[in-house]
Amino acid sequence: MKARIAVIGGDGIGPEVTAEAVRVLRRVAQHRGHDFTLTERPFGGIAIDQTGDPLPADTLSECLAADAVLLGAIGGPKWSDPKAKVRPEQGLLRLRKELGVYANLRPVRLHPALRDASTLKPEVLDGVDLIFVRELIGGIYFGAKTRTATDATDLCSYSVPEIERIVRVAAKLARARSGRLMSIDKANVLETSRLWREVCTRVMKEEFPDVKLEHQLVDSAAMLLIRKPRDIDVAVTENMFGDILTDEASMLAGSLGLLPSASLGDGNRGLYEPIHGSAPDIAGQGIANPAGAILSAALLLRHSLGLEAEAVAVEKAVAQVLADGVRTPDIAVPGTAPASTADVGAAVCAALDRLLTANKG
Repeated sequence: MKARIAVIGGDGIGPEVTAEAVRVLRRVAQHRGHDFTLTERPFGGIAIDQTGDPLPADTLSECLAADAVLLGAIGGPKWSDPKAKVRPEQGLLRLRKELGVYANLRPVRLHPALRDASTLKPEVLDGVDLIFVRELIGGIYFGAKTRTATDATDLCSYSVPEIERIVRVAAKLARARSGRLMSIDKANVLETSRLWREVCTRVMKEEFPDVKLEHQLVDSAAMLLIRKPRDIDVAVTENMFGDILTDEASMLAGSLGLLPSASLGDGNRGLYEPIHGSAPDIAGQGIANPAGAILSAALLLRHSLGLEAEAVAVEKAVAQVLADGVRTPDIAVPGTAPASTADVGAAVCAALDRLLTANKG
């Protein structure tokens, strides 16, 4: 297969973890004879420093021309002045909108070797395997904003078509899994949530009668995530709720550094990134966990390139490396020497070599 992949490492640890994901993609291409063109472009805070724009025209052009986009992380104290007219996050919102990636998929699965890495009891976590579907280009993040010396407003709005399309994505996933879908809103307070619940109920009744629908208020869902995470299989929610809840859900897996995400639209092109931030406090130290970025590359192989076997091989390689105890400081076993970012990337590539050689042909 021939594919064009835009690589936008961003800020902080973003370039470090993205480099390992690129390393893995190149290894996959080498083994399977694929032709991946991976082109790096500046994005986020570093792009502001270079051009004054977090999403320079050349970067956006490359992303729009690519079959998939691999992103690291953006932001940091250097660009966090609330009075700044240009911020890295503005570039990310623009990129999502330009790419039309309205469905953010965030899978959360506990690796057996890491059942003691979370602060929750292992017996609560065993068997956790859920996926969040977050609406990504609507809601309060994209609504009109005002600011005066004494007041500020952020408009949250949703339309019927926006809700319908994200519910359909989640329902199709639920149908392929357990046949259960949880929709999360705040319908006891917010008009946008009341519309969300109404539209969700109608779409599920008319188009997915075989999928069991459950509604949960966002505060109740937050408690369920900690109390009974196994009860959740596929959950769909709006932009801000999804942002918050998926960070909470990451603790089920033991570390933010472990979780990938895929942002998809109506076509095959997607935006893939680990859910963690830029972690400027550890940037440049070579200790960031690249697992989330590497697993995001696996999602890229699956959803944008249609390479299911290669995606599964990458996921198995990461699982094997975790089981073997090759872990960065955030999930290292106490009393053992932690691995570096590059160590983990090398170990995943070595595991891939074994898997892809064994399954050749």
